[in-house]
Amino acid sequence: MNAHPSPAAARRLHLRSRWQNAARWPLVALGLAFVIGYSVYVLAEDLPPETHGAIFAILALAWICFLVDYVVRLALTPLGHKWMFVRHNVVDLLSVLLPVFRALRVLDLLRDIPYLQRRSGAAVRTRIIIVAAAYAVFYVYFLSLSTLQAERNAPGARIQDFGDAVWWACETLSTVGYGDMYPVTTAGRFSAVLLMIGGIIIVGVVSGTVVSYLSDRIRHVPETSNEDD
Repeated sequence: MNAHPSPAAARRLHLRSRWQNAARWPLVALGLAFVIGYSVYVLAEDLPPETHGAIFAILALAWICFLVDYVVRLALTPLGHKWMFVRHNVVDLLSVLLPVFRALRVLDLLRDIPYLQRRSGAAVRTRIIIVAAAYAVFYVYFLSLSTLQAERNAPGARIQDFGDAVWWACETLSTVGYGDMYPVTTAGRFSAVLLMIGGIIIVGVVSGTVVSYLSDRIRHVPETSNEDD
């Protein structure tokens, strides 16, 4: 199998790279606008209807832009590499389908930090921990918002304010699950499933990284001879 792409494929990959570089910062700005807009949309219940309409328009615009970006990049990917593109950009695809992943696109900023571009063991572990922590924060915050939106006015709901939603999300993400708070709506339970899956992944990744760090440190500790012979 030829490891080098054909001239046509190389040109498409070059165009995709140029598109990604041009679209990166606008998408980060849209991701931040989405986070702020959705937060206001859920938490500020007493806003006038026209303000809610404007915020909803911003959220819709962000979704359209993320959709266009994904479709363009997929279209510019050569035929033999499209499945690989989908596999390596799962969060990008999910950001088109689910709002919580749309907000996670702002984490692309981490790729531009010079230290995190290094390939040493310490840099890789640092990058994993930072990304996992950032994902956990965004997960808790955004799924708390979406759960509160679904549960707040539901009959028999226990999650009635943002504090309740954050507490519930933290105990669910950490796999503790006290049972004092739980969703009763379909949308709220779907958020709970996402939190459970995310908790398993994040806790597993961080635990594995810590074990790797400790193993590396132990391996580099010099052995001392027994001087009391």
